[in-house]
Amino acid sequence: MTQHLLIIGAASIDTKGRADQTIQVGTSTPGSIRVSVGGVGRNIAENLARLGEPVVLLSAVGDGGSGRRILQQAAECGIDTTHMLVDAEHHTAAYLAVLDHTGNAVMSIDDMTIGRAVITPQFVYQRRALFRDACMVVLDANLSTDTLNTIFNTARKYGVPVCADPTTASLAPRLCPHLPELTLVTPNAAEAEALCGVQVIDRESGLVAAQKLVSLGVKIAIVTLGATGLIYATSQESGHVPAIECEIVDFTGAGDALTAAVIFGLLNDFAIDEAVRLGARAAALTLQSRETVCPTLSLERLYDQLVI
Repeated sequence: MTQHLLIIGAASIDTKGRADQTIQVGTSTPGSIRVSVGGVGRNIAENLARLGEPVVLLSAVGDGGSGRRILQQAAECGIDTTHMLVDAEHHTAAYLAVLDHTGNAVMSIDDMTIGRAVITPQFVYQRRALFRDACMVVLDANLSTDTLNTIFNTARKYGVPVCADPTTASLAPRLCPHLPELTLVTPNAAEAEALCGVQVIDRESGLVAAQKLVSLGVKIAIVTLGATGLIYATSQESGHVPAIECEIVDFTGAGDALTAAVIFGLLNDFAIDEAVRLGARAAALTLQSRETVCPTLSLERLYDQLVI
């Protein structure tokens, strides 16, 4: 049996309102509102499943319509949800974003209480066999510090590499004790500063941050810079990949797509620079989608439009 990817993190319902014109505080702004499935861990899992990788998702949902929607959608795109927990005491995680007319998030609120309450060290330990049979563990920083400790300890026991998405600048510091054990980390500018203390404002400082993360033990550091593209670094090489020009519908989920595609590249023996370019293409496809994960994402689309 092919070894699976073990993804641990949030699964949520995303509600996103995009304004049709300049937002005015204190009054209603015309626009469109869309509800979709989301959560960083779940997003990464769906992207990888759409790229043909065997994925097991460890997460939790509430015992209601939102939870059932997440489980059904996951099954439809090929994610193994056998080991997820349906919890009657907490509601499904939720994310609410207000986007301006360009697709940028003006503000957002997340309610990820269920994950920190239910995805406990015991929850992870009881599923330790999933680590033994995994080729890689991928996590988001929505998890509690105790749970993160258990995940890294278990992965170390079974010799499984770990990749992480810092999720937000406020959550990123939870990963700091584990940087020497990370195969890949993919922060944006604010998250990179939270991880290594380097203020990122341009390509040059992005490179300094990526190299600082490598000096702290990370094998591959990718710092995303929005319209400027991204910087990547390893102990052997570094580089810049420009952003792909495209019509932007919604920024949500683009970083998760990048993380997933880079992981796909690493698993399939791509050179680092090729894996990073694959990630940039996946992010561009997601930016053009109204959904948090591009529903037409496939390996064929990435190959056809891969930036050389």
